[in-house]
Amino acid sequence: MNGRLIAIGDIHGCHEEFAELLALLELRPDDRLVLLGDLVNRGPSSPRVLDLAREHKAISLLGNHELRLLKYHRTRDLKYAKEHDLETYDQLRPEDWTYLEQMLLTYEEPELNLVCVHGGFLPNEPWLRQPAEVITRIQIIDRNGEPGKRADSPDAPAWADLWSGPPFVIYGHTPRPEIYKLKWSVGIDTGCVMGGHLTAYILPEKRFVQVKARQRYFS
Repeated sequence: MNGRLIAIGDIHGCHEEFAELLALLELRPDDRLVLLGDLVNRGPSSPRVLDLAREHKAISLLGNHELRLLKYHRTRDLKYAKEHDLETYDQLRPEDWTYLEQMLLTYEEPELNLVCVHGGFLPNEPWLRQPAEVITRIQIIDRNGEPGKRADSPDAPAWADLWSGPPFVIYGHTPRPEIYKLKWSVGIDTGCVMGGHLTAYILPEKRFVQVKARQRYFS
């Protein structure tokens, strides 16, 4: 397999940081650039992020924010619209909706024995059979063994703490101040839109590249 696999965590509209990180990565024609979902919402310009993703031929995964926007786009049901959704909705162009519709749920690299996903997986079920609602949103496993949000069960274990592979999982969605690297997974949402960093993970060399957020856009 030629080229590098480069995964980038949640961008959330932070187009300047995304552009800066892309410049540092010096992408080559045979690289695979995988964006781990939540390209949109909260930050300064979702459309400019999507322009950069298209320009660099990124493989973009579906995040919970894209999933919500698509549901609202299809139904106009306000139950799907949360913070910044309507603001982003008004900014998106027809080509952006086409792009969101084509996002993948997962990206597998069998030669590296890994899979990329936005949120994560339930540990005791085949990852390929898990639905979008689970794998775009899971953060923790609650006491009933169900997927949940960190805010709802702050003492519950992260799904990654219970994931014993294979495959190795690269994911975003759960923002942390630092990269969360375990034997069988790495979480690279380092909270750029909250004033943290935008993180890329490069394989096969297993190297991280980060840029600092220019400011805190969302709290």
